[in-house]
Amino acid sequence: MAKPFDIPATAAALKQGDRRALARAITLVESGRADHRALALDLLDALGTDRQALRIGLSGTPGVGKSTFIEAFGLALTSSGLRVAVLAVDPSSARSGGSILGDKTRMEQLSRDPNAFIRPSPSQAQMGGVARRTREAIALCEAAGFDVVLIETVGVGQSETMVAEMCDIFTLLLAPAGGDELQGVKRGIMEIADLILVNKADGDLKPQATRTCADYAGALRLLRKRPQDPADFPKAMKVSAYSGDGIAKAWEEMTTLAKWRRDEGHWDARRSEQARYWFHEEVRLQLLERLQRDPALAARLAQAEDQLQRGETTPTQAAARVLDGFTGG
Repeated sequence: MAKPFDIPATAAALKQGDRRALARAITLVESGRADHRALALDLLDALGTDRQALRIGLSGTPGVGKSTFIEAFGLALTSSGLRVAVLAVDPSSARSGGSILGDKTRMEQLSRDPNAFIRPSPSQAQMGGVARRTREAIALCEAAGFDVVLIETVGVGQSETMVAEMCDIFTLLLAPAGGDELQGVKRGIMEIADLILVNKADGDLKPQATRTCADYAGALRLLRKRPQDPADFPKAMKVSAYSGDGIAKAWEEMTTLAKWRRDEGHWDARRSEQARYWFHEEVRLQLLERLQRDPALAARLAQAEDQLQRGETTPTQAAARVLDGFTGG
């Protein structure tokens, strides 16, 4: 951000689909500097919320082939004329805070597609690998006219429920495996998944993928029915990122589910619920930031931490004293 950031010009360029303007805008919203934060909020206000994309969250166990699937899936969508943005949330370096994986290097064909945009972003130590500003990056991609936004997350864990709070459809990608794998996937993830895609359903693994898909389909039938789902959702399907089998069918199921939710009124209601969720999250995060920025409060926070480490107080008591100083209690 060495050059002055021109909000009107950037907003106009974004609305015209300028990819360089989009990349620069995402860098702005990811910045931790207070002056950049103020500019980012001004830019988001200037863009408005009149454009919407289909937001698809994608998570999965390590080694399942998320990036390979996203590339095959993204290429299938762009070949049909859709514009696709991929926000690949990478693990952050504990030292520098930067991305480690670099998903662009693992999606070479898709990264060269003029109808695709790929942006690896550091998770910035957020739970579940969901960067705090990912939802704002989604809004920027929507303003730039992308039809579909794919959000790839670090992996599977209970905190991955945060992904569902910024997506219209949550997809869980799994590999063919035995019964132990079914036990290893947490029930909470199963409950928020709209689609479970068993990848690598090709070659010698195809029979095993068929069995695994049947196992998950059976498990899904045991879960409580959700009001935002039609009769046959959530469901499990087989796909192969290598051969392309099942990719078109998976997209058909996603669009069918999205249309049903729009027609039944669940789409707008869910978007409103998500906005409320992130409002509360922002309040919590901004309160903590203010605690750390204010010199007197930062000193009180450091003192409370020292007392806690010496065993002179409890976490609850220490937190109460710090907050009393913040609120004047």
